[in-house]
Amino acid sequence: MKVFLTGAPGSGKSTVLMKVIERLRAEGLRIGGIATPEIRVRGYRTGFSVTDLSSGKRGILASVDQPEGPRVGKYRVDLVDFERIALPALTHAQEECDVICVDELGTMEFFSKAFKQKIDEILGSEKPLIAVVHRNYARNYEKYGRLYEVTPTNRERLPEIIASEIKYLTSI
Repeated sequence: MKVFLTGAPGSGKSTVLMKVIERLRAEGLRIGGIATPEIRVRGYRTGFSVTDLSSGKRGILASVDQPEGPRVGKYRVDLVDFERIALPALTHAQEECDVICVDELGTMEFFSKAFKQKIDEILGSEKPLIAVVHRNYARNYEKYGRLYEVTPTNRERLPEIIASEIKYLTSI
């Protein structure tokens, strides 16, 4: 099963994913993959990190201080650091975990051809995947599984719905 979360900025997509991860881990499932939380300095967003959900290893996805790399708005993507964390994290998740989680599939991440290839590989596998997808890419992924639009009215109940679906499938 593949589950994709999309929605407007600030709708709670990443929060829903993290709550699903909490619930699944509480059930004893091994979760792997990546998260890309904001980096904030004195209340201002200065970039995004990349975190391996299994090991906790961190790197930089993009930063206002990054001197080179593809530009997205005021940020430059650090492809070397992103791939250093993301690719081994996703490989580990494929090989050793019950569920793969990715936050997010979006413009910054897709500058990495190796990341795109890894995601294609995961999409072709039987391993459950839960991924946050930038709304510009959401329609590209609905053919692979279930696409949920996160809204203020459903974001509180979605973690339980998704966790229950994944738990049911992994117990079969």
